[in-house]
Amino acid sequence: MDHKQSTLSEFDSKVILEKQGVTFAKMLMSKDVDGAVIAANKIGYPVALKLNGSNIAHKTERNLVRLGLPHGEAVKGAAEALLNEVTEDDEDVSLVVAEMVSGNRELIIGFHVDEQFGPIAVLGLGGILTEALKDIVFASAPVDVPQAKRMINAISANDLIKNEFRGEEKTDLDKLANLIVNVSKIFLTNNDIKSVDINPVIISNGVPIAVDALIETGSTQLKYDFPKIPSKTYLDKRFDPLFNPKGIAVVGVSSHPGRFGSVAFHNIMRFGYSGNIFPINRDGAKVFGIDSYKDVSEIPKGQADLAFIATPPSVNEDVLKKAHERGIKAAFVAAGGYSESDNDGMELEKSLVNLANKLDMTIAGPNGQGIISTKIDLCAQIAAPYPPQGSISLISQSGNILSSLMNHAIRTGVGVNKAISAGNSAQVKITDYLNYFAEDDSTSVVIAYLEGIDNGPEFINVVNNFTSKKPLIIIKGGIAAEGIKAASSHTGSMATDNKIFEGICNQFGVIQAPSVGEAYIWAASFATQPLPQGKNTIVFTTAGGWGVLAADAISQTELKLIDLQESIKQDISKLVPSRWSNNNPVDLAGGETRDTIPQVMEILAKNETVDAILHLGIGIQSAQAHAFESGKFYLNEELDLERLVEFHKKQDERYALAAVESSKKYNKPILTASELVNSDRHYGNSGPTSVQNEGRVCYASAHRAVKALQQLYRYGQYKNNKL
Repeated sequence: MDHKQSTLSEFDSKVILEKQGVTFAKMLMSKDVDGAVIAANKIGYPVALKLNGSNIAHKTERNLVRLGLPHGEAVKGAAEALLNEVTEDDEDVSLVVAEMVSGNRELIIGFHVDEQFGPIAVLGLGGILTEALKDIVFASAPVDVPQAKRMINAISANDLIKNEFRGEEKTDLDKLANLIVNVSKIFLTNNDIKSVDINPVIISNGVPIAVDALIETGSTQLKYDFPKIPSKTYLDKRFDPLFNPKGIAVVGVSSHPGRFGSVAFHNIMRFGYSGNIFPINRDGAKVFGIDSYKDVSEIPKGQADLAFIATPPSVNEDVLKKAHERGIKAAFVAAGGYSESDNDGMELEKSLVNLANKLDMTIAGPNGQGIISTKIDLCAQIAAPYPPQGSISLISQSGNILSSLMNHAIRTGVGVNKAISAGNSAQVKITDYLNYFAEDDSTSVVIAYLEGIDNGPEFINVVNNFTSKKPLIIIKGGIAAEGIKAASSHTGSMATDNKIFEGICNQFGVIQAPSVGEAYIWAASFATQPLPQGKNTIVFTTAGGWGVLAADAISQTELKLIDLQESIKQDISKLVPSRWSNNNPVDLAGGETRDTIPQVMEILAKNETVDAILHLGIGIQSAQAHAFESGKFYLNEELDLERLVEFHKKQDERYALAAVESSKKYNKPILTASELVNSDRHYGNSGPTSVQNEGRVCYASAHRAVKALQQLYRYGQYKNNKL
């Protein structure tokens, strides 16, 4: 093909696409009116007639399509009218006669080369309303069949595609997925194709039939070589000095305790880091009562492998050289004044990175908040908080967002393993940290806050590798800015950076969180709950209203509120009065006794048809216990309220323990929810507190628990390659 940018004719586009396995409606081409009539007679009436030619895009908008022509005279009149619409910009004009394909569902399937993310597959609702509806999804091309089906599921109106519609059959999803796959591979043999629109693809008798097509060609400069994922040995060598240092030099401490260097020095000591700590102050002043070194060159050689640098950019290259001479292998540069400030700062940043590369040193930042590594009690950062120990690792391009995430760790009690504020990511990128955490045995799940991606194909490769091993939750900021796109094709005009990013996340099982709070709750769920093997969910509650709302929340997801097996009903009926719901939600209607809730939990969890349980109502007894305990009658010996208060608290502790024990025993997620986790936090309600003491999240509402369970289910399906 000619590398000059152009729009191929419909006929030429179809010839190329048929070689890719795309099935089109019957079609013949004619150069004149009489030939169009002959072609129509061969195909059989009714027919469609279209003007065909190079650089003719969006024929419907130009009124260059005639549909449902019932006989030769109609074809003749339509052909004459279409030829009168030819303009001087239209090239190689002809007439295309095609069979009419019946069907009420229209799709668009396509391909697009994006400047940021490379080759992209496209699927959406099609027809003339494609750009108006914008119900469209993207994925990195080429896609395989499971990924194509994930695209289908990601369409908002996927029920319309998959199910029977207005008397029409269900769509053959295998044929539709294979069609998407075939189109997505087009660039592998035709690397000068910039975009493909097959619009509409009509679902006819359940089978997807391509009706119209448009291909744009031109020089794409397409590079499809993804960088290799580094080995664990390489990653450990590069990142262990950052997250597991045997000693730290804190450069830029001050006698003023509020300076960044001094705050970092204080926090390293305050939270218990037991390695060597070397404060550096140019005057050798005492800092927090400890003598400092005047220069990095004075510290013992080989006793530190991390430098925390809080000095101005003008001196930091000299600091780096001296640190390297003392055996330091990594540096966290907290100082600002680099690329985030101005062009001069950008040049200083480039020079710093070049020097670090030359010295074979790992440089985090600059303009970052700090590093957390709870396994070694390390809090090397210029701000609080310090989270409890756990298995969640955090990466953030914003220090404030990192602090917010760690505050949620403190609130939920589900802790952090490692955390880093990436700052300007001058040398070490978000993708580098992801590669390291993917191989880090002490990290079970990662939350990453992104404000930009500088290498789309690398990002795709890294997240694909990561999510094959562990769940990844992303909070995005600043990614939604739309690039300037050529608008001559639907795929080009709608392929915004944000939509493509969302599609890639869907394709590779990345979970996008709409808020910091939800991101952390979901991560805490992954860190503490097993993945469900399926969607079958039971709501277990001690009061009806909560169960109804939980059921409503489940109905808005792909989770399934299953009918109870008769064996479950019989077993529960032996334990509680007949007024219990006898259905799902399992509502005991206040009929529970001392041991009922743990017993019912066991009955539900051990049943093979149950994949997950949502437990509601914990903390009610403890709330009343607090009312007794805080009232004026508590010390009345005749009432013996002290014994009752203790009983209520112990019961809620038992319920929390029962949920966790059943979850572990049967390897099923059991999520406990109670609004009392918030309302009674001032005195520590025994119900929610006991859930947290068992190392799990107590969700503030059933809706939040359902959302978390939905994410567990979705990632589990991705890992198992199920749909």
